[in-house]
Amino acid sequence: MADPLTASVLVGLAVQKFVESGAGELAKKFTTEAIAKIPELWQQIKNKLQGRSPKVDEALMKLESGDRSAIETITKNLDVALDDDETFAALLQKLAQEINAGQIIQVGLDGITANRVAADIVQNAKGDRVEQIGARDVNAAGDAVFKVKQTID
Repeated sequence: MADPLTASVLVGLAVQKFVESGAGELAKKFTTEAIAKIPELWQQIKNKLQGRSPKVDEALMKLESGDRSAIETITKNLDVALDDDETFAALLQKLAQEINAGQIIQVGLDGITANRVAADIVQNAKGDRVEQIGARDVNAAGDAVFKVKQTID
């Protein structure tokens, strides 16, 4: 598969809802729209791989129960499926790109040097990709004052 979104990346995206420590963790990383596409990506992978072998079926069940030990088995089998079916590969690439477009990236405060730091950064965001860098590499002789508030819908 020539595209940079490899089988490993696709499986990693698809199984997040099973292996992350809860929906709250996903909500910190992705927008609502992106999270809604993760089950669709997983279902496409599962539909393609299910029935290939008892080992693959067992690995699918393990992943759905949150067992990360099966990731390698699914990744290897998905890699073969992607090579064998260009239409399927294109579909998964599209879904993965839509999920990745909904990543939330935030750096509130980074590299701050000051006697005292207080923060006030406000962001209300809705939609696709949310990216925020509040304050970075600030050197203050006295106090540095910032306020941070972020709301993502």
